[in-house]
Amino acid sequence: MKIKTAEFIVSNTDYKLCPKETLAEYAFIGRSNVGKSSLINAIANQKELAKTSGKPGKTQLINHFKINNNWFLVDLPGYGYAATSKIKREEFKSMINKYLTNRKNLMCLFVLLDIRHKPQTIDLEFMQKMGKEQIPFVMVFTKTDKLSQTQVWKNLKKYKIEMLKKWEFTPDIFITSSEKKTGIKDILNFIETHNKSFDPTFCQ
Repeated sequence: MKIKTAEFIVSNTDYKLCPKETLAEYAFIGRSNVGKSSLINAIANQKELAKTSGKPGKTQLINHFKINNNWFLVDLPGYGYAATSKIKREEFKSMINKYLTNRKNLMCLFVLLDIRHKPQTIDLEFMQKMGKEQIPFVMVFTKTDKLSQTQVWKNLKKYKIEMLKKWEFTPDIFITSSEKKTGIKDILNFIETHNKSFDPTFCQ
């Protein structure tokens, strides 16, 4: 898939105010500072489509971007940002959960994981919840350019071991680097394939 157009559409705190469910939708989520905005910009082939910041927790809304006038890319708030108040964290949690469980056109959730760190409990618990809610998701490992290839595979193996303690098999996995554009083509091919199976009448 070649990205020809990418435009910001709307930001919301309520899934009911999101765009009509007439296009396939793919959402991106992860712990704060996982490199989500940088990856979204690399996928969209734009430098500032999603606002990047050195300060974690900047994304606080459900942000919709229309890609090629054909599908939506959704930037969701990060989870697990300790510097956010407990009340605010609960608000984010509720907002995200309602979005994920109610958007009929959501084809897949891309769960971003920083490959530099060992498996984090908060990530494993979040993916477990997605499984229970039957929300389709894939695992996207970010910042792979920061490690040697050997270390990347070692850390990836650790994740697989942890996942298989509770899962029969691991979800699809993408190895990415926003800096080197690693894995971007694979993600776009994945989206293009799933777009072909999207049926808007199912969302009515």
